[in-house]
This record gives sequence, structure tokens and C-alpha cells, in this order.
Amino acid sequence: MIACYKGNIQIVKYLLSLKANINRKSVKGNTALHDCAESGSLEILKLLIEHGATMDVDSYGMTPVLAAAVTGHNHIVEYLIKLPHIVSRKERIAALELLGATCVDKKRDMIGALALWRRALHERYHGDGVPMPKPKTKQVAAYDYVVEISDPQALNDLMADPDEMRMQALVIRERILGPAHPDTSYYIRYRGAVYADAGKFNRCIELWNYALDMQQSMLECLNPMTQSSLFSFTELFSFMMGEEGKHTSRGRLVPPADVYEILRVFKKAVKEINHGNQSLSRLPNQDRDLTYLTRVTVITLHLASLLTRMLENRTISEDVQHEIHKAIFDLNKLGIRARLGRSLLHLASCRDVALLVKYPVCGFPSCHLIKVLLTVGADATARDDEGNTPLHLVALANPCPAKVVKYLLDGGAHLDQVNNNGETFASLLRCQQIHEIIDVTQYSSLKCAAAKVIKQFKIPYKGVVPQALEPYIEMH
Repeated sequence: MIACYKGNIQIVKYLLSLKANINRKSVKGNTALHDCAESGSLEILKLLIEHGATMDVDSYGMTPVLAAAVTGHNHIVEYLIKLPHIVSRKERIAALELLGATCVDKKRDMIGALALWRRALHERYHGDGVPMPKPKTKQVAAYDYVVEISDPQALNDLMADPDEMRMQALVIRERILGPAHPDTSYYIRYRGAVYADAGKFNRCIELWNYALDMQQSMLECLNPMTQSSLFSFTELFSFMMGEEGKHTSRGRLVPPADVYEILRVFKKAVKEINHGNQSLSRLPNQDRDLTYLTRVTVITLHLASLLTRMLENRTISEDVQHEIHKAIFDLNKLGIRARLGRSLLHLASCRDVALLVKYPVCGFPSCHLIKVLLTVGADATARDDEGNTPLHLVALANPCPAKVVKYLLDGGAHLDQVNNNGETFASLLRCQQIHEIIDVTQYSSLKCAAAKVIKQFKIPYKGVVPQALEPYIEMH
């Protein structure tokens, strides 16, 4: 398989002389013939067929001829479709249609695509045997409700409407490959990105939502492809909020980001976190890898940060404000603990979890997000695996944002709460003094002072003070 993919015919010949299993399948179900088709090695492909290679399907139901069509290797497709003993009429039609879609999206060859689609139509209706009409497919809003063309004259008219031609390519690809194939959602997202570059943001958002829905329905939760889709939305909305009112490179005005569109994606992200967290909770502790859950949670918090920024910077109705608070409340209610045992409030308070987006409009610690998280019930005294509270993590920001510190303290955080290393907020500050950030006297109490004395002088207290006070003393 490796030799076929790399196009090394001498090694292939040598391995065949050693009676290598020519039709052996990989974990993903592909054969050496698939690897030839994907790499474009026609000479090796002919050699394999001469030695008895068969046209098997991989785990996505793809035959080598379809694999060649997806990657755009015309010469492989043309060779294989002339071999009726291994490629059926149905496969021939699908390969020509799929190769046409690849010409549109990968090669930007509209004339070549039309020629291939005409050949496929002729094969459907005038090939050997009874006609094979195109199966009816559902009309999709993201595709502008286009219907697959079955008439040669209508195909000719496509040259006057490149946009519909691109939608035809997406419809054809989804019908042949199916929603589970990664190329289906990849090219939907690619087409959306092209629209965004052209300033057609609504078209982009509609297509990306369709791809995200497809991924969430077909892929396992927290899949990297779904993560990538959510991250793309974060970048897009960040760009729109950061560049609003300016002109794109193509002269189009960047519109304001629609709060309902951000909410729409945010709720899908919360759904992804919920399902991912449930899946992980069914595993033994030693088998839980929180990497993907943490990444999706951070992406979701960036979307939440954009929403809460809108609360402060825009005049929006009370209904919308309520919906934003409700959506973030639903996220907080999940009780997510990411890597290092960090809560949502920990992540929102940590400088190091900020996403590397091209157009950051809100960094972490995120003042407005922290404010809303506290409003919907986040615990300001929660400790991570290292004993840090959100306040400890804020202290590591340079400079430490006074507004965030005040929100956390007003939300119940304690200035003198210690982490596992005995460090407090004040001792973790590097370039500032605590009095430069807040009025310490405003957030000091006799209770805290008494607890500190008990801990400092190691005065026995367990079983002496009321049991309800013991955790309070312990955290100082």
C-alpha cells in the first residue's frame, strides 16, 4: 500500500514477486488499488489489476474509481471506466459525476465539469440497458434549494450561472459520497469560506451550519472535524465583530455579526460538550482523555465571550439578553471539568487558554464573560487539581485586570484562599502590588483573619468549631 501510494513501481513489483496479498485491506478498509487511485499511479494500478486486484469498497463505501474521482485523477478514472468487468455502469456514472464536482471545486474547471456531467447523463439515459434516472434528493436551504439537473440543455445553461453550478457540485458530492464522508463536509465548508472571502457572510454561515449539523449527526462527539467547524465559526464571528463597518479586500462592507447566528452556533457547541462529557463519564478515570473536551469547551467559551461582549457594547432587547444568559446558564449547569480539573470560570479567567484566532476581539481573562458566568451561578471559590481558584489564575495575567478581580471578589472569591502550594492571589502577582489592583480592606473580614491565624499557628480546630466552618478554615 505504501509503495503504491508513493508510486514506487520497482518495490511494488518486488513485493508482488514475494506473493504479497494484493487485496489486503487496511483498518479503514482501503486496498493497494485505492492507494494507486488516490496517488494517480496509473502504471502501478495496471500492474495490480493484471495480478488480480479487485474493486473493493473502503469503510466509506468508496471504490478505487470513486477515490480517483474525488482526488481529481482524470487519467485513472478514464482508464478504469473502460474496464466493464471490474467497473459497473452505475459506478461509471457516479465516477463521471463525482469527477465533474471535483473539477468545479478543486480545479475550478467549469467547462471540464460540464463535459463530464454530459457524459454521465448520456450514460444514464442512452447507455447499455434500461435508463437509470437520477435519484431524487432533498432540496436544501444551504444549497439554495437547487435540484440536480437531468436535462442536457439545462446543463448548457449552467455556464451562465456559476453559482448554481457550484451548488450542483455540492449536491452531487453529498448524494454519491454520503454525509459521513469527510470530503462532503470539507467542500461545503470550503465553499462557505469562498463566500466569506467575497463578503457574502450569510451564505457562508448557512453552509457552515449545514456542514456542522451533518458532522454532529454522523460523527462521534468531539471529533476533530467538528472542532474545526466550531473554531471556524469563532474566527468568522470574531472577524465580523472586529471589522464591522470596514470594507473587505473585495470592497464589500463587513456587516454586524447577528446575535441570533452566534447563539445558534453556541447552542450546537453546548450540545457537543454535553454529549462528549456524557461519553467520557462512562469511561474509567484512567481512560479519560480530556484534551478534545477541553478544546471544544474553550472554543465554546470564546463564542460565549462574543455574546457577552454584545451585552455590553450593543443596545439589544431584554428578550435577547435573557436568551444569552439562559444559554450560558445551560452551559454552566453541565458542571464541566476540563483538563487539570478546571471549571468554566477557571478557563474564562486563564490567559493561557485563549484561542489563536486571526481577529481576536476579546482576550482571556474575559471580563464580561466572567461577569455573566458569576451571574448564572458559577462558583468563584471552586478549586482545580492544583488547588487554584479562578482568582489564582487571574493573578498570573500580566498585567492583572483589576475589573476581573473585582467581579470575582464580589462573586464570592477569597483573597487569602491558598492553592496546593500555599500560594494566595497576592503571592502569585509578579509585576504589581495588590493595593494597585484593589482596596484590600474592602475585601478583608474578621472571619478571614481568624481563619488565617488558626492555620498559621496550626491551632487544632477540627471537632472544636462547628463542622460547617471547617472547609472555610481549610481554604485559608
